[in-house]
Amino acid sequence: MDNNSQGSGGFKAGLGGIFGVGAPEYSNTELAGVPLTGMSPLSPYLNVDPRYLIQDTDEFILPTGANKTRGRFELAFFTIGASCMTGATLGALNGLRMGLKETRDMAWSKPRNVQIINMVTRQGASWANSLGSVALLYSAFGVAIEKARGAEDDLNTVAAGTLTGMLFKSGGGLKGAARGGLVGLALSGAYALYNNWNHLTGSSSSSSRLY
Repeated sequence: MDNNSQGSGGFKAGLGGIFGVGAPEYSNTELAGVPLTGMSPLSPYLNVDPRYLIQDTDEFILPTGANKTRGRFELAFFTIGASCMTGATLGALNGLRMGLKETRDMAWSKPRNVQIINMVTRQGASWANSLGSVALLYSAFGVAIEKARGAEDDLNTVAAGTLTGMLFKSGGGLKGAARGGLVGLALSGAYALYNNWNHLTGSSSSSSRLY
């Protein structure tokens, strides 16, 4: 019986070595001394070392040279699309307000409905075009400045916002470009301050940054 038992054990060990499933065996005493912080106790019959199951680092695998946060180029598509949708929504609401105001003396009829719908679509398209153009200019300037400087910080945000305001209002001459640049500088500066508010106040809470 002993020979058969030993032979059976050797056969199983041989199969485990061939198929790569063999692992060191641990007694209950050895398993009892393994720290299982944050884990439920494992069965001593599992043929796995529980120390290999404790993960103290991030489990995400990033490509070589990739950043943990998205860059300006990746965020540009989201920024432009979100700006267009926001502009269309706000413009439609403004068009509805204007349409109801201009047709308040008219009775509810098909001509009034058509006039309101035309106002809603016209204002929605205009606002979407304006905000989309601003987002496109801001994203283009941000990516260009980032590539030129080789760095990503809040200086790129402020510079991109200032240049966007100047170019967007350049049709009004030098004074219009200057006013647009000041508005862009103020908005981008406020956004940069918001991004660094936790750092300025000494808070340890971390948040994702969107440039």
